[in-house]
Amino acid sequence: MNATAPAPRPTTAPPVRRLTVLYDAECSLCAFLRDWLLRQPQLVPLEPVPAGSEEARRRFPGLDHGATLDEITVVGDAGQVYRGAAAWVVTLWALREHRPLAHRLSTPSGARLARGAVLAAAKWRGAQWQRQDAQWGGRVYRRADGWSYQPGRGWTYTAPGCADGTCAPRQAGRSWR
Repeated sequence: MNATAPAPRPTTAPPVRRLTVLYDAECSLCAFLRDWLLRQPQLVPLEPVPAGSEEARRRFPGLDHGATLDEITVVGDAGQVYRGAAAWVVTLWALREHRPLAHRLSTPSGARLARGAVLAAAKWRGAQWQRQDAQWGGRVYRRADGWSYQPGRGWTYTAPGCADGTCAPRQAGRSWR
């Protein structure tokens, strides 16, 4: 008699019931998109949380919070982490009117388009920082986690408790220009 083992059960990922969208609260485009997302009918609830904030650090202690300020990051309720183009696609997937678009963007050719959209948004953000530099005399960009970029000085960090000026900002170990 030839006995065979039962076929293995397919493993499935846990269902996504809620998504947290980590966004750069200092970025006008990011804030606009946050507001737009909240106005859309949602199939999966979206909760925006400022990237690098105390709330984000408390909820997701294992994340690289510096990276969440550089690139959109979405976290599912079962611990799934989506970054960049995948984060945009899963966010659209959560919206009733945009789920079909999310399915199209999840194909290989659609993924190239989604990546292009993410790169275009990053380029726009970079242009805004440069415009702020010209307009506000050297301060290009300030992030919610305490880091700021200033031409001629590079990246500096001011701890959230030092916002009143009682602590001296420390220069980043390396200049990222």
